[in-house]
Amino acid sequence: MTMPLFSTGEDPGANFAELLRRVGLDDDVPGTLGAQNGSRSELLHDLGVPHATTCVALNYGEGVVMAGDRRATSGNLISHRTMEKVVEADRYSGVAIAGAAGTAMDMIRLFQLQLEHYEKVEGSALSLEGKANLLSTMVRGNLPAAMMGMVVVPIFAGYDLRRRCGRLWDYDATGGRYEERDFVTTGSGSMQAGTVVKVGFRGDLTKDEAVDLAARALWEAADADSATGGPDALRGIYPVVATIDADGWSRLGDDDLAARYEAIVNEVRSR
Repeated sequence: MTMPLFSTGEDPGANFAELLRRVGLDDDVPGTLGAQNGSRSELLHDLGVPHATTCVALNYGEGVVMAGDRRATSGNLISHRTMEKVVEADRYSGVAIAGAAGTAMDMIRLFQLQLEHYEKVEGSALSLEGKANLLSTMVRGNLPAAMMGMVVVPIFAGYDLRRRCGRLWDYDATGGRYEERDFVTTGSGSMQAGTVVKVGFRGDLTKDEAVDLAARALWEAADADSATGGPDALRGIYPVVATIDADGWSRLGDDDLAARYEAIVNEVRSR
């Protein structure tokens, strides 16, 4: 078989599924969807790869709030209802993930291990910005898998002990690291969640108000995006919501979240 040559306008670039379609092999490769639309993400859904969805983080005066829904999807199927997408990295930082669930969880476990290893070797914890840089390197290392659709797009947030304030970062699939001042969202429901936070955000939010705003953002995302799971009172499943401040990581209990979401339900009913 000779190497296929393409004109400038027909070159498929790095899109492997599109390359198969251009050379006429898409129908011969089991499981590929090139004959339909060449989408790598749909191929992964066909293979049953769970995807995690909406997460949000926002800054308030004394720290940060991180929140994520619990649903993982495989195409149009709900593969998991209780996935935890917001995870404690160490005492003063956390990671929220969206994308290919298995790859993301492996990345988080390795990230936690490296932070612990650094602290044991050096005798002190890595700076918050150093942690953000380390996670950036790990996301960049996942780029070959991301090119095949196994994208992981995390949010990193924490309390900076040196600056005595909360800080947060978002990333792109190439490992690009971007510090955000106020809030950041990721995942399939990020547009809806981001709109809610953008409208409700103030520079003088209290911790309680920030938690309420994050909970409301996930509610609206779940209402508009089928891949985002809302609170499930029947099964007792609520989003993971945590705060990180000078006292460290603290996850809210389900009883607290149940009361907050009941207030949201009552408000919606009253409208």
